[in-house]
Amino acid sequence: MDRYTKASGALTTERLQGIRRGVEKESLRALPSGALAMTPHSVALGSALTHPNITTDFSESQVELITGVHAGVQDCLDELTRVQQFTARAIGDEMLWVSSMPCGLPADDAIPIGQYGTSNVGQAKSVYRMGLGHRYGRRMQTISGIHYNWSLPGVSSEDYFGLIRNFRRHAFLLLYLFGASPAVCSSFVAGRQHQLQSLNERTMYLPYATSLRMGRLGYQSDAQASLAVSYNSLEGYGHSLEDALTRAYPPYEAIGVRGPEGEYRQLATSLLQIENEFYGTIRPKRVIFPGERPLHALRERGVEYVEVRLMDLDPFETVGITAQTMRFLDVFLLHCLQTDSPLDTPQEIVALAHNQQSVAERGREPGLLLERGDSRVTLTDWGLELVRSFAPMAAQLDAAHGTTDYSASVQAAEHALHHPQTLPSARVLREITEQFDGSFVAFVRAKSQSMKQSMLDAPWDDARAQRFAQLAKTSLEDQRKIEDADTMPFDIYLREYLSPRRLVAQRQPSP
Repeated sequence: MDRYTKASGALTTERLQGIRRGVEKESLRALPSGALAMTPHSVALGSALTHPNITTDFSESQVELITGVHAGVQDCLDELTRVQQFTARAIGDEMLWVSSMPCGLPADDAIPIGQYGTSNVGQAKSVYRMGLGHRYGRRMQTISGIHYNWSLPGVSSEDYFGLIRNFRRHAFLLLYLFGASPAVCSSFVAGRQHQLQSLNERTMYLPYATSLRMGRLGYQSDAQASLAVSYNSLEGYGHSLEDALTRAYPPYEAIGVRGPEGEYRQLATSLLQIENEFYGTIRPKRVIFPGERPLHALRERGVEYVEVRLMDLDPFETVGITAQTMRFLDVFLLHCLQTDSPLDTPQEIVALAHNQQSVAERGREPGLLLERGDSRVTLTDWGLELVRSFAPMAAQLDAAHGTTDYSASVQAAEHALHHPQTLPSARVLREITEQFDGSFVAFVRAKSQSMKQSMLDAPWDDARAQRFAQLAKTSLEDQRKIEDADTMPFDIYLREYLSPRRLVAQRQPSP
């Protein structure tokens, strides 16, 4: 059997043209000084609860830009650019911070949590973020990134889980190639234990780091480290998640659901408040119905797409990601889908965590060894082996789209493996050192100002401005309708939403 006919039938031209993708891009709003903007989410941007393209992530100061679902890579990038153009115009003197690692931060408890209005669903979103702050600290939540949502027609849940297992095995390559966060403002680690080195009095770094965001300083948690979630099946994944969503965790019980004045501190005392709290480099996803739990949707109707979550913002690119990077992700994901994917084991899950940490913190270190099965192999050798095996897949995609761009993305990755000094992480450190006197904030501030100016200088017509203004206005009206329709007290709403029975499927999805 041809290696590219394994999963769910042959990859015909029609199926390859049926790939769909969308992007979610998080960015802090920063002042011209490089400090965090403490202003509320601008009303000119619309409602963070209901706007289809512009919301907030953890913080009121953290904008999230969302594209629709696209058949074309360039179409997806073009929409992201338009949304970012509008946002840049709407936030006045502020700018979008172009690095995944945050700008100058205030005291942890001064970082503003996202606000979504007075409706039950809006209040629940804020309480969830309050809980994240209590559990992990607010600074960690200000780390930003790009999520790449991806699907292929005719793929079963079983095959998507095979893709996810291979993705986790090979994710080190994406961290190496696209990691762009080797340094951070010292305000981020103030009062925390860390192993970073000083670049200057306000900048910390690791000399061979690729993505501090994906290392021990980033989205890591001792509590979640105890969650050895298996990706061998939807059933097993669902069971692991349900356990974490319903099992009380003593340190979170100590925080309590409410404070002494009756104010909510978190949604629940379980290991995870809700499904989105589970950190991972990739997630199985399903579009949910209003009010539906994500785990219920997966169990009821199966996996619809995957969400790639380990991509750093590229500070050298206007919208944080390039078409070439997106095409490489397409090739990478297809390869993960179409090649054999053994079941994972507890031992492999531990090894993969070690590999992720090693590459995040030391990825460009010459001769870095990674764990692969019972042996150790250099990152470069394993990476080159993988990239060279991508060539047939890239050629198929090129043929389906009448281009050579997919093959070019693979060739660029091979070049980067041979020339680590060309990687975004190496370029960031070089520019910080050579042009900004070792200052991370000065480097990112300059890049952020340049990005803002390029957004303001780009063509922008009245029709487009009116369309976005109307979207903002409609979203505010939609939020008011939700608030006006609420009749259930928040306590009862929350108890009902968090009920364990709402995690259980009524029927099993078809294979």
